[in-house]
Amino acid sequence: MRAENVIRRGLIPNRDHDGGFVILYIPNSGISRHNSAVSSYPNMRRFRFHLNVTSSMLVLIVMVSGQSQRKPPRDPRVPGEVKFAAGYVNPVPRPADFKSAMLWGIAIADSRVPGYESAVVEIASTQLSCRVDGKDVVFNNDGGNVHGGLYQRYPWFASDKHELIPLSYTAIDEAVLLNVGQRVDRVWHFWSPSPRANLPPGKLEGCTVKVRARISQGALLQIGMDYWRSSTIPYGPGGNNHEAGASDWYFPSPQWQDAVFTDIGGLQ
Repeated sequence: MRAENVIRRGLIPNRDHDGGFVILYIPNSGISRHNSAVSSYPNMRRFRFHLNVTSSMLVLIVMVSGQSQRKPPRDPRVPGEVKFAAGYVNPVPRPADFKSAMLWGIAIADSRVPGYESAVVEIASTQLSCRVDGKDVVFNNDGGNVHGGLYQRYPWFASDKHELIPLSYTAIDEAVLLNVGQRVDRVWHFWSPSPRANLPPGKLEGCTVKVRARISQGALLQIGMDYWRSSTIPYGPGGNNHEAGASDWYFPSPQWQDAVFTDIGGLQ
């Protein structure tokens, strides 16, 4: 199959970009021809490359900046500064030497909503499970508590600098409260209070995050997970974690909701 046809047939929507991403596999014998193949694709005047060269194959992931007809419209309930306005699964797979995983969530207040100052997200439980050799194994299963920090919102996560996340608790529902309306200028970023999980040997199909939450008016919640090089390595200058993806946003409801993200089988 010609490289041009592989590109055209491989176009998949990517909600973090104005166009999409293309994954192109080229035998090393054809690497010298990949530039002409890419340049023949429409709307390729502005793009980013991610290359991975093996002994027999060049893997080219092209992030296209042109408009894609398959891109869904942005939900107007999601503030404009948010990086991922809709759920996605990272098209780049977990690096083979990343042997750990950790769930996370982000909660914010929407200052466009009247009464946002009182916005709160209640977290009753968080759970991370992974499917290894066809079996689901629970690694983190915590109730009524999280760890986290307050991160820069404008621009979105501009750096790793953060403040300790302020938490309060309710005995009635045995939940932890994120009073996001009190710091609308920050992203309330939380993760499991139990240690980062080590992935066991075997064939990993992916992982699933579940968060039991109640979201008040003026608040929003998104969850996801990262793969890590190890269970103890710090974030450092970056490059030690690999984001698996993020869920769709969850919106206010008087009822408890089960927020879910999984990278098993790609975007659902």
